[in-house]
Amino acid sequence: MTFKSILLSGAALAVMASPALANCPPVTVADMKGLTADYPQQFELAEFEEKGSCSLSFAQNPAINDLNGKILGNGDLADVADRLPAEPLVVAPYQKIGTYGGVLNGISKGTESGTSDLLSVRHVNFVRYSDDLQTVVPNVAKAWNWNDDYTELTFELRDGHKWSDGEPFTAEDVAFWYNDIILNPDVYEKTPGRWLFAGEPVKVEAVSPTTVKFTFPVPTPGILNRFAVDYGQPFQPKHFLGQFMPRHNDGAEDLAKEHGFENAAAAVDFYYGGSDWKDVPSPLLKDSDKAAKIGRVVVPTLESHIVVDESSEGRKLVANPYFHMVDTAGNQLPYISEISEIYIGDKEVQNLKIMNGEVEWKQQAVFLEDFPLLKENEGKGNYTVSFAPTFGENVFFSFNRTHKDPALAELFNDIRFNRAMSIAMNRGEINEIVYLGQGTPMQGVPAEPKTVSFITDEMLNKDIEYDLEGAKALLAEIGLKDSDGDGTLELSDGRPLVVRLVYSSQGVPVKMMELVRDYWSAAGVRVDLKEVTSDEYRAAGNNNDLDVTTWKYDGNAGPTISQDVTVFIPPFGDYFNPGTGFEWAAWKESGGAEGTEPPADIQKLWDLSEKFIQVEMGSDESNRIGAEIAKIHNDNLLKIGTVGDIVAPFMFHNSMKNVQPIKAKTYDFYWTYPYRPQQWSLEQ
Repeated sequence: MTFKSILLSGAALAVMASPALANCPPVTVADMKGLTADYPQQFELAEFEEKGSCSLSFAQNPAINDLNGKILGNGDLADVADRLPAEPLVVAPYQKIGTYGGVLNGISKGTESGTSDLLSVRHVNFVRYSDDLQTVVPNVAKAWNWNDDYTELTFELRDGHKWSDGEPFTAEDVAFWYNDIILNPDVYEKTPGRWLFAGEPVKVEAVSPTTVKFTFPVPTPGILNRFAVDYGQPFQPKHFLGQFMPRHNDGAEDLAKEHGFENAAAAVDFYYGGSDWKDVPSPLLKDSDKAAKIGRVVVPTLESHIVVDESSEGRKLVANPYFHMVDTAGNQLPYISEISEIYIGDKEVQNLKIMNGEVEWKQQAVFLEDFPLLKENEGKGNYTVSFAPTFGENVFFSFNRTHKDPALAELFNDIRFNRAMSIAMNRGEINEIVYLGQGTPMQGVPAEPKTVSFITDEMLNKDIEYDLEGAKALLAEIGLKDSDGDGTLELSDGRPLVVRLVYSSQGVPVKMMELVRDYWSAAGVRVDLKEVTSDEYRAAGNNNDLDVTTWKYDGNAGPTISQDVTVFIPPFGDYFNPGTGFEWAAWKESGGAEGTEPPADIQKLWDLSEKFIQVEMGSDESNRIGAEIAKIHNDNLLKIGTVGDIVAPFMFHNSMKNVQPIKAKTYDFYWTYPYRPQQWSLEQ
């Protein structure tokens, strides 16, 4: 895998975790004690003991038994050495062996709204990207290998790994996830397209308790990146969910009814939630009465922290007593005992809590327009606010090409209209006011330019020069007129041309929305501006009810597009970041029986995208196909970009230790996941 160079940039009572065995070197990234790891900043246990000429013994959080007592359904704990895998992952902390204890306080907008930032703090997957954002390293899996044509990917798991309830985690849990969840019509009426390849399913088989093999119907060389950056986890607890499936338990239906469910399928839906996305409301929030009746509502996990309390105001989590990582002194991770996540929808309240020192970590939904205020109050709140480069932060505007209103659909499909709206925007002013002059005016493109080589300067500069008179001329060329002289153009049927610009402050800077409203209004297109929650925005977008979708690009960095071409094809986004052309997508999915037939060049995108993910990212063939896809997007201005190549702020409380400057602020590498938050610690 090759990518272009990536820009770099720069509580509670705690109990010191002490080295468990003096002759094992307490290695840190700052002082590797002369050792060199096979993978950056971490070792396999056998590797560490051999290189350190020692035998590592293990220690635990002194409060782990109390924390375990908050996990519904968990029994008493065995010794830490018996809870860890036989092959734990040994992590070198950045600066120092950490301290146990403390509560990491964080803020999200609401359930499923702005939650991925904190979710990434506890996240695990087979592998992850190291903090260089270029090297894939082991995590849940300790090793992997490909066959020659990239159709078979085999993972080696950790012997003795356990779920958070102490039950064994094996390759059977991976096969169960795909064969009994993803392909199960009781869970998914239609198999999610992201888990089909050239329209066909994967064969997932448990070869042994620690070996699982994926066999793909076509070459899929980028799929390892999905397991490195994706929110979805390719494993589910068979011992727990399988008890409610008749194929695994003859008494599943009776068991489900005993627990108050209508049938076994309803029990699976209650616990699994119908989604790999782990921040859907948990059973604790879905139905508190049913949860109390069942008694067991915490679904086992492999993550570093487990949800133990949830309401409409937030959620609380505690450390997983069976987590598979230790530090180089043998202390089981995570160091931080608890996470407290509260939901604050109002940005001013969010910033106030940060400035008051009530937040330990925040990066998502913090924009450059917030930076001066947060920087001014660093001392008061005892925190640090810093910049990081971004991927996918170019805010776009995408007019609804398959609008339910035929007159608007016709107008929005006219490239002259889209060009007019693009050059009516003063990107230089946006850059100065919203981004403090730190960005570069840039057209929207379907691949992050910093991570691929097929995006050209011509694409990035297409129709970005501010030209209000030119915009008016294009609108006049279409035939739009202001017959009554009120400053607003009329549609062909005589109605005023009004665009409803609905947005969520989770995805876009508020000030930019106000500026764009004024720019377009000056060109004769009246804009009705309305802020809503991200849940409301997404519901409207996915129901094809928006005139224009607006969000920051994500899902377009190299590791993402190498295995997921959602951003390339209608509707050019996913549920969380909807794009345009929903009726085009319906036409494709129905084989032409439903929806609206797209233009010929748009139809090419499906075939091109299939070919793109079947070749190795960065190869000549990959770049040729990528350039063709990008040109179709660019020619049609499917997403009108604003300013890219920006930096964005993130903050952390000064009590946080082992926090390393992040090299990119981006959902595409799953926020904090590359920076090993399990080795963060809190000190007064």
